[in-house]
Amino acid sequence: MEKIPALHLEDVRRTYVQGESELPILRGAFLSVWPGESVALIAPSGAGKSTLLHMAGLLEHPDGGEVYIDGKPTAKLPDAARTAIRRNEIGFVYQFHHLLPEFTASENVTLPQMIAGLERKEAAKRANELLAFLGLGERLHHRPSELSGGEQQRVAIARAVANAPKLLLADEPTGNLDPKTADHVFGTLSKLVEATQLAAIIATHNLDLASRMTRRVTLREGKVVELE
Repeated sequence: MEKIPALHLEDVRRTYVQGESELPILRGAFLSVWPGESVALIAPSGAGKSTLLHMAGLLEHPDGGEVYIDGKPTAKLPDAARTAIRRNEIGFVYQFHHLLPEFTASENVTLPQMIAGLERKEAAKRANELLAFLGLGERLHHRPSELSGGEQQRVAIARAVANAPKLLLADEPTGNLDPKTADHVFGTLSKLVEATQLAAIIATHNLDLASRMTRRVTLREGKVVELE
């Protein structure tokens, strides 16, 4: 069976209109990310990193081109179909963990699975297994306020992959952490990508972490450029 990329951007274009002026951000971006591959997205502020992640995550429609998720074209799908793909096939991790403060670590990871239709018992079992895999087996019943910054971010990673997505999009996931904690969180994230054959795009300013990923890309004049 032919292997297909989890994500393929085909000549993606995106222009923002500000008053009477136009601001082109993506000018024909091409990018493929394969299962088990982690791609570092390194680019200065304003270059279009967030726009690229929004396109890949189906949070915005491209003005031109196509976004393929697991081989399926998505640009012309209705919003309900795009939402279903986002929920089932794409996981998101942000710089701020956005955990629900009144719920425990286990409950934060259980809830998205229940929303997707899994029974509570099965969802909780999977949540606890994921958290244990990420080194949080002793912290399952702690609320976010009782966890360190690194632990909170690992819970956020577990929540992002709880529904077994094909693609993980992370926007500066270690940006708020000290170097040692960032290194630990990145290590667990890398282990997860390899173990589950996720495809991951990780936007980061941390060149040390980027050097440990499968590939590195940047954005120049609205196009994706591979880095050495």
